[in-house]
Amino acid sequence: MTIRGILFDKDGTLLDYDATWVPINRKAARLVANGDDRLAMELLRLGGQDDGSATVASGSVLAAGTTVELAALWARHAPAHGFADLTAALDDIFQREGAVHAAPVSGLVDTLRRLETQGLILGVATSDSEAGALATLEPFDVLQYFDFVAGYDSGFGPKPEPGMVLAFCRAAGLSPEEVMVVGDNRHDMEMGARGKVGLRVGVLTGTSRHEELAPLA
Repeated sequence: MTIRGILFDKDGTLLDYDATWVPINRKAARLVANGDDRLAMELLRLGGQDDGSATVASGSVLAAGTTVELAALWARHAPAHGFADLTAALDDIFQREGAVHAAPVSGLVDTLRRLETQGLILGVATSDSEAGALATLEPFDVLQYFDFVAGYDSGFGPKPEPGMVLAFCRAAGLSPEEVMVVGDNRHDMEMGARGKVGLRVGVLTGTSRHEELAPLA
């Protein structure tokens, strides 16, 4: 069946993950640690960020998880923060700082323009919040190319559940077999598989290596 729609992951796929999120993760960890540098480094390590190399591990909570999952992890080690308040605070800092630090992958605008010209329907499915997705993409004037943007809090369920795929299909009037999912993490490929999409494409612009994605793509 012909591919008529493409559902993109955001971070590591449309945006350069390390350039965008390594500095934001540091700020978030320091906030949660209340200025305790040792605790901040431990929170980053638990989340999957090696601050020495300024990289984030594939499949880690920081690379592929939602704010809810990160808050649950960090709240166990920073009990001064309640879970609900911590989730809201992290969503807020990710949205505000994401708009400042977001860095697109090379050729983003030209690629989206070409795909739109070819008549493809484009969407975004991210583990970020929906507001965070809009805030980080807006500076590059690319939201015009997307007919669908969903985050973990949009009501369709988080990755790797298929809810965002199925919601995109409904919004675009497509069957799953007509959709390609593009992402840089196992959660993206697993979401596509569970949604029974026609094609799953793993990219190496994010946190995963070829050998991690190839069996699922």
